[in-house]
Amino acid sequence: MSMRGIDTEVRKIRRRIFTEVANLAYDSENLKDDMEALPYTIVREEDSADYGSIYRKRAIVRERIRLALGLSLRPENEPVHLTQGLEESNIDEKYYEPPLMQVIPSACNACPENMYKVTDRCMGCTAHPCQEVCPRGAISFKDGYSHIDQEKCIKCGKCKAVCPYDAISHQVRPCLAACGVAAIKNDDKGRAYIDPDICVSCGQCMLSCPFGAIADKSQIFQLIRALQSGKKIIAQVAPSFAGQFGANVDGDKLKAALIGMGFTDVYETALGADLGCVTEAKHYHEEVATGKKAFALTSCCPSWSVLARKFFPETIDNISNALTPMVATARLIKVDHPDARVVFIGPCASKKLEASRRTVRSDVDFVITFEELMGIFASRGIDPADLVSDTKLEGATGAGRGYGIAGGVAAAIEKCVHDFYPDTDVHIEHAEGLSECKKMLMLAKAGKKNGCLIEGMACPGGCIAGAGTNLDLNVAAKALDSYVKKADKEIPDIDNRQESMTNL
Repeated sequence: MSMRGIDTEVRKIRRRIFTEVANLAYDSENLKDDMEALPYTIVREEDSADYGSIYRKRAIVRERIRLALGLSLRPENEPVHLTQGLEESNIDEKYYEPPLMQVIPSACNACPENMYKVTDRCMGCTAHPCQEVCPRGAISFKDGYSHIDQEKCIKCGKCKAVCPYDAISHQVRPCLAACGVAAIKNDDKGRAYIDPDICVSCGQCMLSCPFGAIADKSQIFQLIRALQSGKKIIAQVAPSFAGQFGANVDGDKLKAALIGMGFTDVYETALGADLGCVTEAKHYHEEVATGKKAFALTSCCPSWSVLARKFFPETIDNISNALTPMVATARLIKVDHPDARVVFIGPCASKKLEASRRTVRSDVDFVITFEELMGIFASRGIDPADLVSDTKLEGATGAGRGYGIAGGVAAAIEKCVHDFYPDTDVHIEHAEGLSECKKMLMLAKAGKKNGCLIEGMACPGGCIAGAGTNLDLNVAAKALDSYVKKADKEIPDIDNRQESMTNL
């Protein structure tokens, strides 16, 4: 069961911290003192019935504030001041301190990784099928009820499957269940930590933790400093913004809100997606359809690309060389505004890593999520729904806008292949969620997907399910579909787009 779209206490605290960190950037005259005071502002004694929990909540908030400022967690066993590293972070230039995703140890509940446990629903029935099907004799009757010996249990689940009262619970660590690459490990106290060598930074663990123990770093503080500097800052907005800031907030209103904050201009990231689908259609027609390459992998989802590179290095040559929509749009912006800094506003945690990589210049200076932007809006009292826009966010086609949902990338490329190369048959596959993506790559590696164009999306549902989104998945899907249908054209023009790509 997903918590997505539910206004939980964890979500409220995250939003509050983003808002307060934005307030620090905008209003603070004594940054260190104000940062020290924040945990007491956010966690007040009068708001907690459990007096003893106040100190733990404040300890967790302190670490969340550091992450929101782009700083790393403090070590548990060394005396590191809350504000250490703050001055280095108090800049208007690109700032990033890996790793991106971190578990706050004081917040982790040390949930059981994988355990079958008899609940009070057990009726002590005469048949006791649970005991009969257990292959290791791990189930016995004590005081008339079933009991599972955890030392003997092999977690096969047969007992749960046969219980007529659904009295056996399968307890799984939520963050581990959400992680398709098994990057969640245990420390010596049974608490979770993330192995950075395995993690692909999709952020699904962060969404799934009911204790709010996992968080990623933010650049909202540095972005505000950049806006205060008076330099030219241009935003690009991912198509999955649809519905994220309210049902009545369209692209025009969002653009007006951003320009009111100090941005010079706002572009659709879907413009870069339009360039990408033309490039990938050409790649499929020339490379895959002719048999030069066995299959093609889309390149737009950075977690999917990192997954392929880390776990299936033999598939690297099959990843499209098309620029991702974020990078392509950034380069379009740089053509128009060579002296501007570029901010990507989107749903995605792993875009923060993509913007910071060195192998392919991203031309993106800051990445913030929709959730983080909501915190900045709250800090300044901005509600985009209240604005009347005299400027439009426009230019992209329905194909590019459709990149925001699972299957949309492949569909866009397929339409382009049919339109530009009508004699070429195209075979489409798509996978969403890292577990399904791994399965798809295993099949491709084994030669089972030859001739296919394979779209991979790390988040189940696609970008609308990213770690930095605000909405229930079904609501987001409907909003994006409406945004796609409002585009003036269904697919991009091949000649204009190819000419644009040569200039990037």
